[in-house]
Amino acid sequence: MSWWHAYEGIIPHGALTLMIGRRSIVWWRRLVHRSVPVLVADFSGEIVGYAAFGANRSRCLPQQGEVYELYLRPEYQGVGIGRELFAEARHCLKSLRLSGLVTWCLEGSEASGRFLRTQGGVDAVEGYETFGEARLKKIGFVWS
Repeated sequence: MSWWHAYEGIIPHGALTLMIGRRSIVWWRRLVHRSVPVLVADFSGEIVGYAAFGANRSRCLPQQGEVYELYLRPEYQGVGIGRELFAEARHCLKSLRLSGLVTWCLEGSEASGRFLRTQGGVDAVEGYETFGEARLKKIGFVWS
């Protein structure tokens, strides 16, 4: 649900459907078995969001840490859970001795860009990602 909410109208429908379809229990097991740190937001026994993070995958940037994903179910957005997940992910990256941080969002994802700016991120770099036949611009937000 949070992926539809975040990307509907930005990522082409077919590519988005395939992307979401790949997020099965097998995908989650692989993520955990690869030792990717994942924080989970639990509200009254229900998982309402998560953040995955680790070493920066872009070798051309000086930031050592990266928040790969941060998603919340739409009905839990705007109440501070995302801010807490992001703050804890940053804290964990520092404890792993990864200095600096980068995280990416697709251009056109206004809510994501606004969130990252309120967390102190500076939109400093650009890149591209391919989704099906579409090549979409992504913005890299950095923290020193």
